[in-house]
Amino acid sequence: MASSTKDLSDAEVDRLREDTPGVGHRIHFNNAGAALMPNPVIRGMVEYLQREAEIGGYEASAESTVRLEGVYDSIARLVGSKREEIALAENATLAWQRAFYSLRFGAGDRILTTSAEFAANYVAFLQVARRTGARVEVIPDDANQVLDPQALERMIDSRVRLIAITWIPTNGGLVNPAEAVGQIARAHGVPYLLDACQAVGQMPVDVRTLGCDMLTATGRKFLRGPRGTGFLYMRDDFLKDVEPAMIDLFGAPWVGPQRYELRTDARRFETWEANYAARLGLGTAVDYALSIGIERIERRCRQLANEFRASLSAIPGVLIRDLGERTASIVSFTLRTAGAREVMRHLATQKINVSVSPPTSTPLDATRRSLPDVVRASPHYYNTIAEVRTLASAVREIAA
Repeated sequence: MASSTKDLSDAEVDRLREDTPGVGHRIHFNNAGAALMPNPVIRGMVEYLQREAEIGGYEASAESTVRLEGVYDSIARLVGSKREEIALAENATLAWQRAFYSLRFGAGDRILTTSAEFAANYVAFLQVARRTGARVEVIPDDANQVLDPQALERMIDSRVRLIAITWIPTNGGLVNPAEAVGQIARAHGVPYLLDACQAVGQMPVDVRTLGCDMLTATGRKFLRGPRGTGFLYMRDDFLKDVEPAMIDLFGAPWVGPQRYELRTDARRFETWEANYAARLGLGTAVDYALSIGIERIERRCRQLANEFRASLSAIPGVLIRDLGERTASIVSFTLRTAGAREVMRHLATQKINVSVSPPTSTPLDATRRSLPDVVRASPHYYNTIAEVRTLASAVREIAA
Protein backbone atom coordinates (compact mmCIF):
# COMPACT_ATOMS: atom_id res chain seq x y z
CA MET A 1 0.00 0.00 0.00
CA ALA A 2 1.61 3.27 -1.10
CA SER A 3 1.95 5.99 1.49
CA SER A 4 -0.10 9.14 0.90
CA THR A 5 -0.79 12.44 2.61
CA LYS A 6 -4.53 11.71 2.39
CA ASP A 7 -6.46 10.19 5.25
CA LEU A 8 -7.02 6.46 5.11
CA SER A 9 -10.05 5.72 2.96
CA ASP A 10 -12.68 3.16 3.85
CA ALA A 11 -11.37 0.96 1.04
CA GLU A 12 -7.85 1.12 2.42
CA VAL A 13 -9.06 0.27 5.91
CA ASP A 14 -10.96 -2.68 4.45
CA ARG A 15 -7.76 -3.93 2.80
CA LEU A 16 -5.79 -3.48 6.01
CA ARG A 17 -8.44 -5.46 7.86
CA GLU A 18 -8.26 -8.22 5.27
CA ASP A 19 -4.56 -8.31 6.08
CA THR A 20 -5.33 -8.70 9.81
CA PRO A 21 -6.73 -12.14 10.64
CA GLY A 22 -7.46 -11.21 14.24
CA VAL A 23 -10.31 -8.84 13.34
CA GLY A 24 -12.36 -11.82 12.24
CA HIS A 25 -12.41 -13.13 15.81
CA ARG A 26 -12.47 -10.13 18.12
CA ILE A 27 -12.98 -6.39 18.28
CA HIS A 28 -9.51 -5.51 19.43
CA PHE A 29 -9.06 -2.34 21.48
CA ASN A 30 -5.96 -3.48 23.34
CA ASN A 31 -3.35 -2.09 20.96
CA ALA A 32 -1.57 -0.30 23.79
CA GLY A 33 -0.95 -3.79 25.16
CA ALA A 34 -0.29 -5.84 22.04
CA ALA A 35 -1.73 -4.99 18.64
CA LEU A 36 -2.93 -7.56 16.13
CA MET A 37 -0.13 -8.54 13.77
CA PRO A 38 -0.73 -8.25 10.01
CA ASN A 39 -0.25 -11.19 7.67
CA PRO A 40 3.18 -10.14 6.32
CA VAL A 41 4.60 -10.12 9.85
CA ILE A 42 3.11 -13.50 10.70
CA ARG A 43 4.07 -15.03 7.38
CA GLY A 44 7.65 -13.80 7.50
CA MET A 45 8.23 -15.18 10.97
CA VAL A 46 6.65 -18.55 10.22
CA GLU A 47 8.63 -18.93 7.01
CA TYR A 48 11.85 -18.11 8.80
CA LEU A 49 11.14 -20.64 11.56
CA GLN A 50 10.37 -23.25 8.92
CA ARG A 51 13.69 -22.47 7.30
CA GLU A 52 15.46 -22.93 10.64
CA ALA A 53 13.79 -26.32 10.95
CA GLU A 54 14.85 -27.27 7.43
CA ILE A 55 18.50 -26.19 7.36
CA GLY A 56 19.48 -25.21 10.93
CA GLY A 57 19.38 -22.09 13.03
CA TYR A 58 22.87 -20.79 12.26
CA GLU A 59 22.45 -21.54 8.59
CA ALA A 60 19.08 -19.80 8.37
CA SER A 61 20.42 -16.64 9.96
CA ALA A 62 23.42 -16.62 7.63
CA GLU A 63 21.11 -17.05 4.66
CA SER A 64 19.00 -14.08 5.84
CA THR A 65 21.87 -11.74 6.69
CA VAL A 66 20.75 -9.01 4.29
CA ARG A 67 17.18 -9.05 5.61
CA LEU A 68 18.34 -9.07 9.23
CA GLU A 69 20.68 -6.16 8.63
CA GLY A 70 17.86 -4.32 6.93
CA VAL A 71 15.90 -4.21 10.20
CA TYR A 72 18.32 -1.55 11.47
CA ASP A 73 17.75 0.53 8.35
CA SER A 74 13.98 0.25 8.73
CA ILE A 75 13.99 1.38 12.37
CA ALA A 76 16.40 4.20 11.54
CA ARG A 77 13.94 5.45 8.89
CA LEU A 78 11.09 5.17 11.38
CA VAL A 79 12.72 7.36 14.04
CA GLY A 80 14.93 9.59 11.86
CA SER A 81 18.28 8.24 13.03
CA LYS A 82 21.35 6.54 11.58
CA ARG A 83 21.39 2.74 11.51
CA GLU A 84 24.53 2.81 13.67
CA GLU A 85 22.48 4.43 16.44
CA ILE A 86 20.03 1.51 16.73
CA ALA A 87 20.35 -1.55 18.96
CA LEU A 88 17.76 -4.33 19.04
CA ALA A 89 16.52 -5.88 22.28
CA GLU A 90 14.20 -8.62 23.45
CA ASN A 91 11.78 -6.02 24.80
CA ALA A 92 11.50 -2.31 25.50
CA THR A 93 12.15 -2.69 29.22
CA LEU A 94 15.46 -4.37 28.53
CA ALA A 95 16.34 -1.69 25.97
CA TRP A 96 15.54 1.00 28.55
CA GLN A 97 17.51 -0.76 31.27
CA ARG A 98 20.54 -1.14 29.02
CA ALA A 99 20.54 2.60 28.44
CA PHE A 100 19.78 3.70 32.00
CA TYR A 101 22.13 1.35 33.82
CA SER A 102 25.02 2.39 31.57
CA LEU A 103 24.87 5.90 33.04
CA ARG A 104 26.90 6.93 36.08
CA PHE A 105 25.50 8.66 39.15
CA GLY A 106 26.95 9.81 42.43
CA ALA A 107 25.78 11.19 45.75
CA GLY A 108 23.67 14.30 45.27
CA ASP A 109 23.16 13.80 41.55
CA ARG A 110 19.61 14.52 40.42
CA ILE A 111 17.40 12.38 38.17
CA LEU A 112 14.39 14.34 36.90
CA THR A 113 11.30 12.46 35.80
CA THR A 114 7.57 12.93 35.30
CA SER A 115 4.53 12.23 37.44
CA ALA A 116 3.27 9.88 34.71
CA GLU A 117 6.41 7.74 34.71
CA PHE A 118 6.01 4.01 34.17
CA ALA A 119 6.54 2.02 37.37
CA ALA A 120 9.26 -0.21 35.88
CA ASN A 121 11.34 2.87 35.13
CA TYR A 122 10.65 4.50 38.46
CA VAL A 123 11.77 1.52 40.54
CA ALA A 124 15.03 1.53 38.56
CA PHE A 125 15.52 5.19 39.53
CA LEU A 126 14.93 4.26 43.16
CA GLN A 127 17.39 1.38 43.01
CA VAL A 128 20.15 3.55 41.57
CA ALA A 129 19.37 6.29 44.09
CA ARG A 130 19.70 3.76 46.91
CA ARG A 131 23.00 2.48 45.55
CA THR A 132 24.60 5.81 44.74
CA GLY A 133 22.99 8.52 46.85
CA ALA A 134 21.45 10.18 43.79
CA ARG A 135 18.04 11.83 44.16
CA VAL A 136 14.89 11.24 42.14
CA GLU A 137 12.77 14.35 41.61
CA VAL A 138 9.47 14.79 39.83
CA ILE A 139 9.02 17.64 37.34
CA PRO A 140 5.87 19.62 38.24
CA ASP A 141 2.88 19.54 35.90
CA ASP A 142 1.02 22.49 34.42
CA ALA A 143 -2.64 23.37 34.92
CA ASN A 144 -3.64 20.54 32.54
CA GLN A 145 -1.61 18.03 34.59
CA VAL A 146 0.92 17.68 31.78
CA LEU A 147 4.67 18.01 32.34
CA ASP A 148 5.51 21.72 32.58
CA PRO A 149 8.61 22.66 30.54
CA GLN A 150 8.96 25.97 32.38
CA ALA A 151 9.05 24.15 35.69
CA LEU A 152 11.67 21.82 34.27
CA GLU A 153 13.77 24.78 33.17
CA ARG A 154 13.72 26.16 36.71
CA MET A 155 14.92 22.83 38.12
CA ILE A 156 18.07 22.62 36.03
CA ASP A 157 21.39 23.03 37.84
CA SER A 158 24.83 21.46 37.73
CA ARG A 159 23.68 18.40 39.71
CA VAL A 160 21.07 17.27 37.16
CA ARG A 161 22.55 14.17 35.53
CA LEU A 162 19.52 12.84 33.68
CA ILE A 163 16.08 13.82 32.44
CA ALA A 164 14.05 10.65 31.88
CA ILE A 165 10.37 10.78 30.98
CA THR A 166 7.62 8.65 29.54
CA TRP A 167 6.20 10.33 26.44
CA ILE A 168 2.75 8.68 26.60
CA PRO A 169 1.97 6.86 29.85
CA THR A 170 0.54 3.39 30.03
CA ASN A 171 -2.60 4.44 31.93
CA GLY A 172 -4.12 7.01 29.59
CA GLY A 173 -4.02 9.31 26.61
CA LEU A 174 -1.73 12.00 28.04
CA VAL A 175 1.01 13.19 25.64
CA ASN A 176 3.93 14.83 27.42
CA PRO A 177 5.81 17.65 25.60
CA ALA A 178 8.79 15.53 24.65
CA GLU A 179 10.20 18.01 22.13
CA ALA A 180 10.11 20.91 24.58
CA VAL A 181 11.91 18.73 27.13
CA GLY A 182 14.55 17.95 24.51
CA GLN A 183 15.15 21.63 23.82
CA ILE A 184 15.84 22.24 27.50
CA ALA A 185 18.04 19.16 27.82
CA ARG A 186 20.16 20.17 24.82
CA ALA A 187 20.46 23.77 25.97
CA HIS A 188 21.91 22.63 29.29
CA GLY A 189 23.81 19.56 28.09
CA VAL A 190 21.78 17.18 30.25
CA PRO A 191 21.35 13.57 29.03
CA TYR A 192 17.76 12.85 28.00
CA LEU A 193 16.17 9.37 28.00
CA LEU A 194 12.73 9.10 26.39
CA ASP A 195 10.43 6.10 26.86
CA ALA A 196 8.45 6.05 23.60
CA CYS A 197 6.73 2.67 23.98
CA GLN A 198 3.21 3.98 23.42
CA ALA A 199 4.23 6.60 20.85
CA VAL A 200 6.19 4.63 18.26
CA GLY A 201 3.79 3.26 15.67
CA GLN A 202 0.89 5.61 16.36
CA MET A 203 2.56 9.01 15.79
CA PRO A 204 5.60 10.46 13.99
CA VAL A 205 8.90 10.10 15.85
CA ASP A 206 12.01 12.05 14.87
CA VAL A 207 14.84 11.77 17.35
CA ARG A 208 16.60 14.86 15.99
CA THR A 209 13.51 17.00 16.48
CA LEU A 210 12.86 15.45 19.88
CA GLY A 211 16.41 16.21 21.00
CA CYS A 212 16.73 12.99 22.99
CA ASP A 213 20.02 11.20 23.55
CA MET A 214 18.30 7.87 24.11
CA LEU A 215 14.90 6.52 23.07
CA THR A 216 13.36 3.12 23.69
CA ALA A 217 10.32 1.39 22.22
CA THR A 218 8.64 -1.96 21.78
CA GLY A 219 7.47 -3.87 18.74
CA ARG A 220 4.30 -5.37 20.14
CA LYS A 221 2.18 -2.25 20.66
CA PHE A 222 1.25 0.24 17.93
CA LEU A 223 3.96 -1.05 15.59
CA ARG A 224 2.00 -4.33 15.32
CA GLY A 225 5.14 -6.42 15.63
CA PRO A 226 5.68 -9.60 17.64
CA ARG A 227 6.06 -9.78 21.39
CA GLY A 228 9.61 -10.11 22.62
CA THR A 229 10.98 -7.29 20.46
CA GLY A 230 12.16 -3.77 21.18
CA PHE A 231 14.89 -1.33 20.31
CA LEU A 232 17.15 1.36 21.68
CA TYR A 233 18.23 4.51 19.90
CA MET A 234 21.35 6.21 21.24
CA ARG A 235 22.71 9.36 19.63
CA ASP A 236 26.15 8.72 18.15
CA ASP A 237 27.91 11.63 19.87
CA PHE A 238 26.49 10.45 23.19
CA LEU A 239 27.15 6.79 22.49
CA LYS A 240 30.91 7.14 22.14
CA ASP A 241 31.29 7.91 25.85
CA VAL A 242 28.89 5.26 27.16
CA GLU A 243 29.90 1.73 28.18
CA PRO A 244 27.12 -0.81 28.75
CA ALA A 245 26.69 -2.08 32.28
CA MET A 246 26.96 -5.63 30.90
CA ILE A 247 28.80 -6.79 27.80
CA ASP A 248 29.49 -9.96 25.88
CA LEU A 249 31.70 -10.96 22.96
CA PHE A 250 29.30 -9.45 20.42
CA GLY A 251 29.10 -5.95 21.86
CA ALA A 252 32.68 -5.96 23.12
CA PRO A 253 34.93 -8.41 21.24
CA TRP A 254 38.00 -9.79 23.01
CA VAL A 255 40.98 -8.42 21.07
CA GLY A 256 43.97 -9.57 23.07
CA PRO A 257 45.28 -10.57 26.51
CA GLN A 258 43.32 -8.69 29.17
CA ARG A 259 41.72 -6.43 26.58
CA TYR A 260 38.39 -5.92 24.81
CA GLU A 261 37.10 -3.20 22.53
CA LEU A 262 33.53 -1.94 22.47
CA ARG A 263 31.79 -1.85 19.14
CA THR A 264 31.62 1.66 17.75
CA ASP A 265 27.87 1.49 17.08
CA ALA A 266 24.84 1.06 19.33
CA ARG A 267 25.04 -2.69 18.95
CA ARG A 268 27.54 -2.65 21.79
CA PHE A 269 24.33 -3.03 23.83
CA GLU A 270 23.37 -6.28 22.11
CA THR A 271 24.36 -9.85 22.87
CA TRP A 272 25.43 -12.55 20.45
CA GLU A 273 22.31 -14.71 20.68
CA ALA A 274 18.99 -13.38 19.41
CA ASN A 275 15.54 -14.43 18.26
CA TYR A 276 16.02 -13.84 14.54
CA ALA A 277 12.47 -14.74 13.57
CA ALA A 278 11.14 -12.09 15.94
CA ARG A 279 13.66 -9.56 14.64
CA LEU A 280 12.48 -10.13 11.10
CA GLY A 281 8.91 -9.74 12.31
CA LEU A 282 9.81 -6.42 13.89
CA GLY A 283 11.46 -5.20 10.70
CA THR A 284 8.45 -6.22 8.63
CA ALA A 285 6.10 -4.45 11.04
CA VAL A 286 8.14 -1.25 10.77
CA ASP A 287 8.12 -1.42 6.97
CA TYR A 288 4.39 -2.08 7.02
CA ALA A 289 3.72 1.02 9.11
CA LEU A 290 6.01 3.15 6.94
CA SER A 291 4.21 1.96 3.81
CA ILE A 292 0.92 3.26 5.20
CA GLY A 293 2.39 6.53 6.45
CA ILE A 294 2.86 7.39 10.12
CA GLU A 295 1.10 10.76 9.79
CA ARG A 296 -1.93 9.01 8.31
CA ILE A 297 -1.87 6.45 11.10
CA GLU A 298 -1.80 9.22 13.69
CA ARG A 299 -4.78 10.99 12.16
CA ARG A 300 -6.78 7.78 11.97
CA CYS A 301 -5.95 6.84 15.57
CA ARG A 302 -6.91 10.31 16.78
CA GLN A 303 -10.22 10.16 14.92
CA LEU A 304 -11.15 6.81 16.47
CA ALA A 305 -10.03 7.76 19.98
CA ASN A 306 -11.86 11.09 19.86
CA GLU A 307 -15.00 9.36 18.60
CA PHE A 308 -14.87 6.98 21.55
CA ARG A 309 -14.22 9.76 24.08
CA ALA A 310 -17.17 11.69 22.71
CA SER A 311 -19.39 8.61 23.04
CA LEU A 312 -18.21 7.94 26.59
CA SER A 313 -18.82 11.53 27.65
CA ALA A 314 -22.52 11.05 26.84
CA ILE A 315 -22.89 7.99 29.10
CA PRO A 316 -24.06 8.73 32.67
CA GLY A 317 -21.81 7.21 35.32
CA VAL A 318 -18.69 7.07 33.11
CA LEU A 319 -15.64 9.13 34.03
CA ILE A 320 -12.91 9.65 31.42
CA ARG A 321 -9.51 9.66 33.13
CA ASP A 322 -7.30 11.03 30.34
CA LEU A 323 -5.27 14.18 30.91
CA GLY A 324 -4.10 17.03 28.69
CA GLU A 325 -5.46 18.96 25.75
CA ARG A 326 -3.62 16.81 23.19
CA THR A 327 -4.49 13.15 23.67
CA ALA A 328 -3.18 9.92 22.20
CA SER A 329 -4.98 6.76 21.12
CA ILE A 330 -5.37 5.44 24.66
CA VAL A 331 -8.71 6.11 26.32
CA SER A 332 -8.90 5.44 30.05
CA PHE A 333 -12.15 5.49 31.99
CA THR A 334 -14.01 4.16 35.01
CA LEU A 335 -17.66 3.37 35.75
CA ARG A 336 -19.57 4.07 38.93
CA THR A 337 -21.52 0.84 38.57
CA ALA A 338 -18.67 -1.62 37.98
CA GLY A 339 -14.98 -2.04 38.62
CA ALA A 340 -12.51 -2.00 35.74
CA ARG A 341 -11.83 -5.72 35.81
CA GLU A 342 -15.52 -6.51 35.84
CA VAL A 343 -15.94 -4.26 32.81
CA MET A 344 -13.08 -6.01 31.00
CA ARG A 345 -14.56 -9.45 31.75
CA HIS A 346 -18.01 -8.39 30.59
CA LEU A 347 -16.65 -6.96 27.33
CA ALA A 348 -14.64 -10.14 26.76
CA THR A 349 -17.86 -12.15 26.75
CA GLN A 350 -18.88 -10.00 23.77
CA LYS A 351 -15.52 -10.63 22.11
CA ILE A 352 -14.29 -7.10 22.73
CA ASN A 353 -10.71 -6.76 23.95
CA VAL A 354 -9.72 -3.98 26.33
CA SER A 355 -7.28 -3.99 29.22
CA VAL A 356 -7.00 -2.74 32.78
CA SER A 357 -4.31 -0.34 33.98
CA PRO A 358 -3.82 -0.71 37.74
CA PRO A 359 -2.51 2.08 40.02
CA THR A 360 0.76 0.16 40.37
CA SER A 361 1.60 0.78 36.70
CA THR A 362 1.88 4.55 37.21
CA PRO A 363 2.19 4.92 40.98
CA LEU A 364 2.94 8.65 41.17
CA ASP A 365 0.03 9.67 38.96
CA ALA A 366 -2.33 7.14 40.52
CA THR A 367 -1.49 8.31 44.05
CA ARG A 368 -1.82 11.98 43.12
CA ARG A 369 -5.24 11.47 41.52
CA SER A 370 -6.42 8.63 43.80
CA LEU A 371 -6.97 6.48 40.74
CA PRO A 372 -8.49 3.02 40.99
CA ASP A 373 -7.98 0.39 38.31
CA VAL A 374 -8.96 2.05 35.03
CA VAL A 375 -10.30 0.49 31.84
CA ARG A 376 -7.94 1.14 28.93
CA ALA A 377 -9.26 1.07 25.37
CA SER A 378 -6.70 1.75 22.66
CA PRO A 379 -7.95 1.86 19.05
CA HIS A 380 -5.66 1.52 16.06
CA TYR A 381 -6.03 2.38 12.39
CA TYR A 382 -7.52 -0.99 11.46
CA ASN A 383 -10.41 -0.48 13.87
CA THR A 384 -13.62 1.00 12.50
CA ILE A 385 -16.13 3.60 13.63
CA ALA A 386 -18.69 0.79 13.81
CA GLU A 387 -16.44 -1.08 16.27
CA VAL A 388 -16.04 2.08 18.34
CA ARG A 389 -19.80 2.44 18.52
CA THR A 390 -20.20 -1.22 19.45
CA LEU A 391 -17.76 -0.73 22.31
CA ALA A 392 -19.51 2.43 23.47
CA SER A 393 -22.88 0.68 23.36
CA ALA A 394 -21.52 -2.21 25.44
CA VAL A 395 -20.12 0.23 28.02
CA ARG A 396 -23.48 2.01 28.14
CA GLU A 397 -25.21 -1.31 28.97
CA ILE A 398 -22.76 -1.98 31.80
CA ALA A 399 -23.15 1.56 33.14
CA ALA A 400 -26.95 1.36 33.21
